[in-house]
Amino acid sequence: MSIYLESPNVLGHMFNTCTTGQISEFVPQKRGFRIHGHSTTIRLEAAFWHALEDMARDLRMDLPEIVEVIHDHCLVANDKNLASCLRVICLKYAEALLESRAGDRGAAGRPRLTAPRPAPSARAGSSPA
Repeated sequence: MSIYLESPNVLGHMFNTCTTGQISEFVPQKRGFRIHGHSTTIRLEAAFWHALEDMARDLRMDLPEIVEVIHDHCLVANDKNLASCLRVICLKYAEALLESRAGDRGAAGRPRLTAPRPAPSARAGSSPA
């Protein structure tokens, strides 16, 4: 699953990549795993499975291995929802890839997948000191 940023507007680019020909990326798929001897089924959209497969390949692991590693580390913050952890890890991995590819552009020049967080004074309900 490769998406290259060709547009200065990330959302515009994402909408251009989300065509009816890519509808299969949005379809949830269930996959079964054994994690520490316990069987579990995880339901994620195909796009997330593709991202996890790419991540596993980049890290020279197979998919069950990476799911188990994420299970062991991510569930500290979210003790019940492995699917949610996997989605967040996919997003964080994509952000790390963008940072590593930004090279000399620096943090200000890199495209972001997530919206920047407003400064504390700009948040709703805040008043300047």
